[in-house]
Amino acid sequence: MRILLRTLLYLSLVVWLGAEIFFPVVAAIAFSTLQPDTHAAGTIVAELLHILHGMGLVAGAVALVMLVLAPFVHMYKPKMVVAPFVLLLLMMLLTAYSQFGIIPAMARDRMAADGAIDAPDTTNPNWIDFNRLHRRAERVEEIILLLGLATVTLGAATETVKA
Repeated sequence: MRILLRTLLYLSLVVWLGAEIFFPVVAAIAFSTLQPDTHAAGTIVAELLHILHGMGLVAGAVALVMLVLAPFVHMYKPKMVVAPFVLLLLMMLLTAYSQFGIIPAMARDRMAADGAIDAPDTTNPNWIDFNRLHRRAERVEEIILLLGLATVTLGAATETVKA
């Protein structure tokens, strides 16, 4: 049972962090391939971001359940799962904030700019807000990735302490 829980815990983290690591690569390819049509590239990237966030929320839920169950099967001591649990919870909250807060606001700005945010008047408040939100979304994803790496590190440290 411990092997199954540990496998599901690390698999969920690998899936989420792998997606977080490769998402910027996919976004860069989309924008470089569709450079003349940044609206299409942005639409593709937005859809991929929805998928990434969905994967992250499911993977995070699986990891949280595994961490809750871990002390009951004597995989980890209860106090050893508190920090990874909190980090995962923060990752999920940030993911939800990006998915349900930032991205819809960016979509509203894009629609208010008649759907074309790529060649705007730089004094347009919709363009300014869109760029502000875009920078915030990038920072949130970076924080999620760093929290995920910290979670993996704490997991490895827990394994070392146990050994």
